[in-house]
Amino acid sequence: MSIVPEPPLWAAGAVPLRGTGSSREVVLVHRPAYDDWTLPKGKAHLNELLPTTAVREVAEESGATIRLAAPLTPIRYPVAQTMKLVTWWVGVTLSAGPHVPDAEVDRIAWMAPDAAIDALTYSDERDILTEALTLPDTTPLIILRHAKAASRLGWKKDDRVRPLSGHGRDQLPYVAQILGPFGAADLVSSPATRCRQTLAAYAKDRKIEIATKAVISQEKATEHKTARYATDLALAVGASGRPTVVCSHAPVISIMLGALGIPARPLATASCVIAHLDASGTVVRTEWHDSLRVKQ
Repeated sequence: MSIVPEPPLWAAGAVPLRGTGSSREVVLVHRPAYDDWTLPKGKAHLNELLPTTAVREVAEESGATIRLAAPLTPIRYPVAQTMKLVTWWVGVTLSAGPHVPDAEVDRIAWMAPDAAIDALTYSDERDILTEALTLPDTTPLIILRHAKAASRLGWKKDDRVRPLSGHGRDQLPYVAQILGPFGAADLVSSPATRCRQTLAAYAKDRKIEIATKAVISQEKATEHKTARYATDLALAVGASGRPTVVCSHAPVISIMLGALGIPARPLATASCVIAHLDASGTVVRTEWHDSLRVKQ
């Protein structure tokens, strides 16, 4: 009789950093059940996306509130009859609240990087911390395709006012689980109704105004002007340090990605590519989030 392996266990964590230069610190957590020192991480909850998992686990285990920055190399290792897959990001610490000791984590410690590397129990996590420390500070530029729109078939009005479909509205919680963990603070949209509606719920929840740009609409986009907009925006986002979302259409997104030197590939509705930019607007790392991989 063959043994059917269990599905993989999905988990996520972050390297929460605070301070700069010689004052830079990272938080480690001590787990009494294993008597080890680790980076904060944990398993995903039902219907929870991994970026949300990483931010939640850091808060629960260390008391720190973070936004995610550049992605790091995933770790995988065997657990019982399956594999545990841990996805990692650099974490930008927004606040460092107190941690109440519990059965899972009884102590936390903010340490200088060299001390933290020595203190970590597991070599793969030492590698993750070392990788995080080699990267420059980055800011995410999230390039998002709008959620699923109502069908063009039978639509008699101007295409620019075609709204989201029921399925598109169902995708909005997925969109929020991407934008929130990366701290999206500035929202830019094509004037099309379907793009603005994709950002509207998140904008209302965070009390953020949505700016509209004709140059990223299907009607006004051109290779030259839209590419120039993308490079200017990357420069502004990198310099400001403000995580930014641009919601547009598949053909327009291809122009923007080309301008940033990111190879384009098919992007499903409500999916995005995140370009992590240094202070000069240069893309340091990219990651893709595909809504089709999520049961909806």
